[in-house]
Amino acid sequence: MKQLTHEDIQNQQKEFPITIVCDAIRTPENIGMCFRISESFGVKKIYFHEDSPTVENRIVKKTARNTVHEVAHEPYHDFTQLINQLKQEGNTIIGIEITDKSVRLQEFNFSKFEKIVLLLGSERHGIADISLLDHTVSIPMYGVNSSMNVVHSLAISLYEVTNQLQ
Repeated sequence: MKQLTHEDIQNQQKEFPITIVCDAIRTPENIGMCFRISESFGVKKIYFHEDSPTVENRIVKKTARNTVHEVAHEPYHDFTQLINQLKQEGNTIIGIEITDKSVRLQEFNFSKFEKIVLLLGSERHGIADISLLDHTVSIPMYGVNSSMNVVHSLAISLYEVTNQLQ
């Protein structure tokens, strides 16, 4: 067995019809890791609130590495307006959030949607307005804690979504 280096690996580069919307995520490390994970899973675009740390932030740059140059991204001002615009463009809005209507991530059929928006809530308060969502999915957890870091939730969700879309 030999451990492979970056030069040894040739990933199948693919872009999926997945857009990420970050609802008021404020931690630079989370913004940077959102880029890194999104690039790994072939995400088409990321939207960040205008008050979130930008790609010029030192910590965002360090955490994201060079993936800020690989994934299209754009700030937004009005959350409701953005979600309504994305819906008009044919996207299905899916919140990664624990609600009384959430479907377990692995039981949700992502493949029946042409264009998907995965919506991430803020680190403290979750998704600001769940009434704008078409669906919610949750990640089954088996410990005492009922939530996990927003970027870890994104990674787990993108693994399942891209697995289904292949």
